[in-house]
Amino acid sequence: MIALVSAPTNLGLRPPQPGSVPGADKAPEALREAGLFGRLLASGARDAGAIVAGRYVDDDETRAPGHVRNEEALVGHARRLADRVGSVLDAGDAPVVVGGDCSVLVGIGLALARRGGTGLVHLDGHTDFRHPGNSAACASVAGEDLAAAVGLHWPAISDVDGLSPYFAPGRVAHLGHREDDEHAVEAREILGAVVSAREAREALEAAPTPLVARLRDIAGPGYWLQLDVDLLDPSVLPAVDSPDPDGLDPDQVGDLLRELAPHAAGASITVFDPDLDPDGRFARLLTDLLAGPLATVGSALR
Repeated sequence: MIALVSAPTNLGLRPPQPGSVPGADKAPEALREAGLFGRLLASGARDAGAIVAGRYVDDDETRAPGHVRNEEALVGHARRLADRVGSVLDAGDAPVVVGGDCSVLVGIGLALARRGGTGLVHLDGHTDFRHPGNSAACASVAGEDLAAAVGLHWPAISDVDGLSPYFAPGRVAHLGHREDDEHAVEAREILGAVVSAREAREALEAAPTPLVARLRDIAGPGYWLQLDVDLLDPSVLPAVDSPDPDGLDPDQVGDLLRELAPHAAGASITVFDPDLDPDGRFARLLTDLLAGPLATVGSALR
């Protein structure tokens, strides 16, 4: 059974403007309003509740060096999310985490590391591979979550409860960054597979099966599936924190999800910003794109 977990957090994002607050924490409720939860519940899912994050603070003027913004609140949220994801897995169900920003990967990774670990298929318009070893600008975990998940960040983020790395780097397959991603070269040296959006488009036009088989082979049985919706081109979905051109179209993303979701032990959807979607059209687009594939998460494992 699918178990829906809301994770309404914006703690990993930079403020859109000084003193302002990102809108990604509103995504679970915006997607609920657009019908995503209802469609999944009608297909047999259950609602496993919400893990609400602490207050967002624009702490750029007061944050000490060597710390990310909202660090204490973010780690607290990660531990509570890990507890909920773990309880869903203990019940024999497949968690579907609806974020929020992609800092939720820290809590998800923590839950999986507590259980001995698994692989990760990371679909994202960016590598999210910024870390203290390659950048002096570390602050926002939503741009650093994959690096943290494989143990490359400050220990407060990447080694919560001594469980680093949450995912073994060789079992991580990333897909979707743009050609100008400044950390892609390093990610290719460390992760099991790294596929750009351009490479993915070319492979999907030929036939999706070989590409998907490669991702699944790297991640191994029962992987976690993480989708950051900025994988989509901003001409289709501009309502994200960092829209970059040359992303995938909905049909391409749908092909990937239909092939990957059944073999995933759980999945997470992140970084949609309803503040950039005042009439709800993009929430409805995401609902139509995601409802079918998410209903199949874990079905090939049961």
